[in-house]
Amino acid sequence: MGWAEVFARVLGGDAPVEISAFDGSRVGPAGSDVRVEIRSPLALSHLAAAPGELGLARAYVSGAIEVHGDMYTALSAFPAVALEDIPPGLRRELLVKLAGYRFWWPVKPPAIEHRPCGWRHSRRRDSRSISYHYDVSNRFYEWVLGPSMAYTCAVYPSATATLEEAQFAKHDLVARKLGLREGMRLLDVGCGWGGMVIHAAEHHGVRALGVTLSRQQAQWAQKTIAERGLADLAEVRHLDYRDVTETGFDAVSSIGLTEHIGLAQLPSYFSFLHDKLRPGGRLLNHCITRPDGSRGSRPGRFIGRYVFPDGELEPVGTLVSAMNDNGFEVRHEENLREHYALTLAGWCENLERHWDEAVTEVGLSRARVWRLYMAASRLGFERNVVQLHQVLGVRLDGTASRMPLRPTW
Repeated sequence: MGWAEVFARVLGGDAPVEISAFDGSRVGPAGSDVRVEIRSPLALSHLAAAPGELGLARAYVSGAIEVHGDMYTALSAFPAVALEDIPPGLRRELLVKLAGYRFWWPVKPPAIEHRPCGWRHSRRRDSRSISYHYDVSNRFYEWVLGPSMAYTCAVYPSATATLEEAQFAKHDLVARKLGLREGMRLLDVGCGWGGMVIHAAEHHGVRALGVTLSRQQAQWAQKTIAERGLADLAEVRHLDYRDVTETGFDAVSSIGLTEHIGLAQLPSYFSFLHDKLRPGGRLLNHCITRPDGSRGSRPGRFIGRYVFPDGELEPVGTLVSAMNDNGFEVRHEENLREHYALTLAGWCENLERHWDEAVTEVGLSRARVWRLYMAASRLGFERNVVQLHQVLGVRLDGTASRMPLRPTW
């Protein structure tokens, strides 16, 4: 049995995808729009070193496996297969064969693989993990994210809305949930390239402060703020959110930061944000979650090594409880899972449109990581492996919430 047949059996033999291998074997419908090519024995050595998704990802990132055609289409053709799901006989046969390739074709992980060191979620380790992913290249992010430079789930007012329209709608939804009005003060933690800060200042007349652990993000945001003439209202600092000294904010937004916090730190995180608000002030927490509590917090090994080191995802119930137990009255919650799938589809299209420039800018290996992770993430939201929740809480003024009787957003 050739390696193409083995891979077909492991991944699901009836997938409408052509699979070819270096040993000349080939299975699947010839001329398919998508073809998976096992280009080198090194692919098998990577799989022997790390059976499962990490080994397959290393083989793709290093170029030992090639996907011809659309990555999302290729991934969606196969079920999510874990090594323990493979029939015992095939698993034993596979491991024996792979052991020989591991011996004769030794490999190392691709050089861009990141393994954090130090105390998990310490300030230094958090800073390095954030820098690994976000301090890649502002130009690269401009190509992938588009003009909004918003690296979080958009909110699509309709299925035909553009990515830019949906990112504007997201920022405006957050502003309306927070009740932002002219003259208010907003703190945006983990602010990225300043999208929420700029929106709040430009469209609502809010004095907005954003903080990020990414130096490149802060530099880009400050330059954009100056170019738009918003320096009297908006500011972005290269700073750990825990080092913000100002208090008395009318509102706090956390859009895509909680995934980096970690379960053990959630109580101190929400308590800190609570203390930054004036009585009656609101927090909008927007983050990726698990669909339930049956899965572990940590993402798969590929995401942990190549995308979001030290990332942790909790079910929304855990977040609501942590907010409630640390000073907030929870007032509203919604799941935007389908919106994130649409957002990722837009980012994938942008990357493919700028593929050659992206490879020149950040290198082929990193570009491959992005192609794989964004397509896989889109599929994850569609298959309900992950969700995206917005949770609105308020710091009570005594027993008064200062909230409207019915939502105004």
